[in-house]
Amino acid sequence: MKIYPVVVLAAMLSLVSVAWAADIVGVVTLKGTPPAEKEITPLKEDANCGAMYQTTPTTHFYVVDAKGDLADVVVSLKGVTGKSTGANAAPAVLDQKGCLYVPQILAIQTGQKLIVKNSDNCIHNVHALPAVAGNPESNQVQMAGGADLDFAFAQPEMFLKFKCDVHPWMFAWVSVFDSPYFCISDKDGKFVIKNVPPGKYTVEAAHRKLGTQVQEVEVKDSDATVNFAFEVK
Repeated sequence: MKIYPVVVLAAMLSLVSVAWAADIVGVVTLKGTPPAEKEITPLKEDANCGAMYQTTPTTHFYVVDAKGDLADVVVSLKGVTGKSTGANAAPAVLDQKGCLYVPQILAIQTGQKLIVKNSDNCIHNVHALPAVAGNPESNQVQMAGGADLDFAFAQPEMFLKFKCDVHPWMFAWVSVFDSPYFCISDKDGKFVIKNVPPGKYTVEAAHRKLGTQVQEVEVKDSDATVNFAFEVK
């Protein structure tokens, strides 16, 4: 019988664990017709911001296509905490472009760096308004062409609000998770939570206007599928 050193055995077990990991995939759809988006008239009337647009931009609360595929839904595994890899994760980026936050919906891990940029030729102030203790409020001016601002949050929090007090129509919502098991549905409503270890999980889909849904799923040795359908009431 061949005897392997402890270090080699640990590496082999690690490879086996990685090999067993699978993805949770699915699609989020919306039934019914969402409320009409509203024109952001204060933006168009602003001397600096309005000059960036030929027509008045609108809100993007319900990003849904003609087939009913719903974007900007935050999908995550509930109850999975203490597994953050945020300190070693690549920074996430929140930009200010066209006097709007891009993206409007973002998700990061606890301890992960969030870089906020100003791509506009006007001043903004970046005002983070957390509601969970341990995530400090911050309000910083960012000049046109100014240095990037760095943020990080220690506690999980859903839809942590960012706003610009100079341009009060500017908002973004950043969800913070204590694990890497989350994602945001894309323009086709599709989502993928990658490299999930085997086990039974509760998957939560959260939309800032439509609320939350949960489903149970079991991950084995291949991708697991779970779909969500929100409804406008």
